[in-house]
Amino acid sequence: MKKFIVMFAVLSVVIPVSAQGENPDSIEARQLNEVMVKGEKPQIKGHDGIMVVDLPAIVKDKAVTNILEALGYLPGVVDNNGMIGLAGASGVTIILNGELTNMPLQNLYQLLYTTPVDRLKNVEVMYTAPAKYHVNGAVINVVLKTPTPLDGLQGQVRAGYNQGHYASFGGGLAATYAIKDWTFDLNYGLSRAKTWNHEQTFSNHLFEGNRTMIEDDMRRISENLTNTVYASATYKRFRLTYNGQITYSAKGRSLSDGTLGSFVNNYTYDGPINYHNLAVRYSAPFGLTAGGDYTYYGEKRDQSLMQGSDCLLGEHNRQDINRWHIYLDQQHQLGRWQLNYGLEYQRADDSSSQLTYPNEDAGGFSGTTVEDVADAYVGVQSSFDWGLSFNVSAKGEYYHNSYQHNWNFIPQLGATYYKTPKSIFQLNLSTSRVYPSYWELRNGSSHINPYSKVLGNPALQPYLNYSGQFSYIFRQKYVATLYVQYADKATVQLPYQSPDELRLIYQTINMNYERTVGLNLNVPFNVGYVWNATATVNVLNRRQKADHFHDISFDNSKWIFYGALNNTIRFSPNCPVSLSVDFTYISPSMQGIADLSSLWKTDAGVKWQFGRKRCCELDLQANDIFNRWSPTMTIHHAGQDYRMKVYDLTRNVKLTFIWRFNGFKPQTDTSIDISRFGTGG
Repeated sequence: MKKFIVMFAVLSVVIPVSAQGENPDSIEARQLNEVMVKGEKPQIKGHDGIMVVDLPAIVKDKAVTNILEALGYLPGVVDNNGMIGLAGASGVTIILNGELTNMPLQNLYQLLYTTPVDRLKNVEVMYTAPAKYHVNGAVINVVLKTPTPLDGLQGQVRAGYNQGHYASFGGGLAATYAIKDWTFDLNYGLSRAKTWNHEQTFSNHLFEGNRTMIEDDMRRISENLTNTVYASATYKRFRLTYNGQITYSAKGRSLSDGTLGSFVNNYTYDGPINYHNLAVRYSAPFGLTAGGDYTYYGEKRDQSLMQGSDCLLGEHNRQDINRWHIYLDQQHQLGRWQLNYGLEYQRADDSSSQLTYPNEDAGGFSGTTVEDVADAYVGVQSSFDWGLSFNVSAKGEYYHNSYQHNWNFIPQLGATYYKTPKSIFQLNLSTSRVYPSYWELRNGSSHINPYSKVLGNPALQPYLNYSGQFSYIFRQKYVATLYVQYADKATVQLPYQSPDELRLIYQTINMNYERTVGLNLNVPFNVGYVWNATATVNVLNRRQKADHFHDISFDNSKWIFYGALNNTIRFSPNCPVSLSVDFTYISPSMQGIADLSSLWKTDAGVKWQFGRKRCCELDLQANDIFNRWSPTMTIHHAGQDYRMKVYDLTRNVKLTFIWRFNGFKPQTDTSIDISRFGTGG
């Protein structure tokens, strides 16, 4: 759990990154009476406060094979070990073809990873998503190619091998088929993963007037076999979609040696972890869209803390979630004006429990929590001949669960001024509400060792995030974004040394606020066809304040620098081999009362296309070659004295083979947001 906390802290700092490749659609130079004319397809367009990015052209020569990896090369986006962030936004939601798919985050990323990058048409980056998307805040909309009956059956087969501390491997099949009014899509992925983490902690604990140093050296091993399925069938204006992920043979173990002795923490699952989502959507010819989906998530996890052959503490964790979601949208086109309005309702029943042994009175809980979210919105969208286009919307939202209820007003504004391709100006203002995970709202606990434990927090509140971004796009490829974010009652989870006992506590709590102001620059450049590069710089000031972080307070701020240089090299315009080398650096940063060390990494890749019409592809990637993308966390504040050094093996080598059949130019991937599911503390 501590690893997840630290990597989240790193991601919250590393907001932007991007790299752009050679434009494959450049128009060849032609000689006309000794006048050379050369055109270049624009990488970025803008309208209604939305950036439309030609991502397939940007990553054409990169050693990337799937949509998840490709998203890391969007302007203003960072792919931090598979976690996607966006410059100037506290969080970002990934949607597919303008539709929200209510999938858990880890499932979404797994599905994006199994979807071929060839299926991309373009990507829309929205700092302020119109209310009709049913998403608050920033959005990345993955727009996919649509097959036609003339294409026949098209597909792609993929096999990959990843060598980190342990070996992992996987494969997948993606296929599309269209006939008359029907369109079918299938995406299946199978992966066998085994991971290793290592960290050392030094807790100089103040208790009853004396300091006690508690050291711990922990290694974690986890493994699982995961099946991911996306299938859809579309008939005219009606679509039925299934998203699913079933994880088998999941287990984990942590080995701890230190001041208190040697301990083993075993994590096992009674049966597979199940996620299933079934969605329907109908779009009427008169502007009405109606849809809904049902989601089930089930997990049964056992944890046992052992010292030798003695079981010190065990926990049976169970989570069963049934969630229903329906929406109704109406759109009217009134000349140059578009009017949107609609309703949405979501209900979730969380039946979870935790039983402890051998001491049944050591804690635990059992019961069902019901959550209701309902909203109504109205929005207006228009464009004018003199260059302005905009969308504005307002939504009223009601939130209720067993512990609290509240009303929220959520306004959104996105505007673009675009008179000539040379200069595009965009302004975005948005409000979003961030909800805690279902398990965090329970009064449960999870012991890391006899000294450290993770506690739930039934009093945890959702928080509101206000953000604004002003972007200048020069020549449809250079981007500068000035941004500000203010998160009222933002949440944080950090280690806390209890003054009442020798106990280290991890618990997510609400702060007073978090405020971030920054400037992000994205500058692509090239030297002929040989060298294509993108430089990214993000400078920001972050402030976090809490009057009640357990029984202490803090008010910390820090200037943070992020820089990246992504490079692609080709030896000739039609060379089947391309090379990439990427450099990334983050200056010392902070989260709450904790200071984080600087980080840097170097990644490299080779892409080779061969076979008839280059239907085969071989990609070799080496990530974090020098293994320096792991932070050190230090806390020296109000009597708290703690240090954690992460020694994870982030260095890995990945080899992927791809075979495309029947001229495959695939269409899609889908998204799973599992961020609120799971019993992990």
